[in-house]
Amino acid sequence: MLRAAADVLSRRPNATQDEIAKGVGVSRATLHRHFAGRAELLQALEVMAAEQLHAAVLAAHLEEGDCASAVRRLVAASEHVAPYLALLYTQSQESDSATMHPTWDEIDQMIHGLFRRGQRSGEFTSELPVAWLSEAFYSLVAAAQWAVQSGRAARIDFTRLVADLMLSGVSTHRWRAEQPH
Repeated sequence: MLRAAADVLSRRPNATQDEIAKGVGVSRATLHRHFAGRAELLQALEVMAAEQLHAAVLAAHLEEGDCASAVRRLVAASEHVAPYLALLYTQSQESDSATMHPTWDEIDQMIHGLFRRGQRSGEFTSELPVAWLSEAFYSLVAAAQWAVQSGRAARIDFTRLVADLMLSGVSTHRWRAEQPH
């Protein structure tokens, strides 16, 4: 039910409870029995997304190998969570960081650690803050999901599209080439 609700809300972020119930294939009363209201539904989606992204980040073994390969593993592992991230990304404008699921902090720290490691190794530019690189990762995953969902990109290209753009945007070669002489 949560996956179906996430799909409805990712396509129509302002959908009513009736529209969500219809999109999920249940009555409004059934949806209400599971989730008292929109806020409770969004909170359940956030918890599920945080738990699944946490598992994906752990499965990507970000501390192993070169950082570019770790980014590709992270993107690939995050693909199945992308619909939730896209939804939560659109909803995040209304979120209070104090009420966010605590797992997000751990996820952020692991992803920040990857970008810090890449900066220390010289694989990634140190001209961009680690927090920005992490936000760019979340944004690109959400954008790729929207592109796939709307038919503007193929699901099979998801990892390549996100990882290639992420890595070409943080490549030290790019930054060195653009620096004034």
